[in-house]
Amino acid sequence: MKRISALLLLLILYIPSLLQPQTTTPNQKQDSFHAAPLGPTTTCDSKDYYVNRAGRCVHRPVQSHHVPEGATSQCRDGTYSFSQSRRGTCSHGGVSKWIIH
Repeated sequence: MKRISALLLLLILYIPSLLQPQTTTPNQKQDSFHAAPLGPTTTCDSKDYYVNRAGRCVHRPVQSHHVPEGATSQCRDGTYSFSQSRRGTCSHGGVSKWIIH
């Protein structure tokens, strides 16, 4: 009986914290590039950019004979990616190498 009472007390204390709204959203978190978070209906100013899963404008992969500034990886097809997350980077063929700045 004591265990049930203790469990009920814990649930009573814990449930209100589950019902409180979140104070931050994934879009509010800053990534390593400190990009400003954008809203879910954001569009980028140029066709050279896309909106990533975090709602930020990121440069599309490009072909280049040298490592472009801001590139984070080189894809197996030779393009350079500017992805801000490793997940999904070079999804068109995989990563050849990561670029460390």
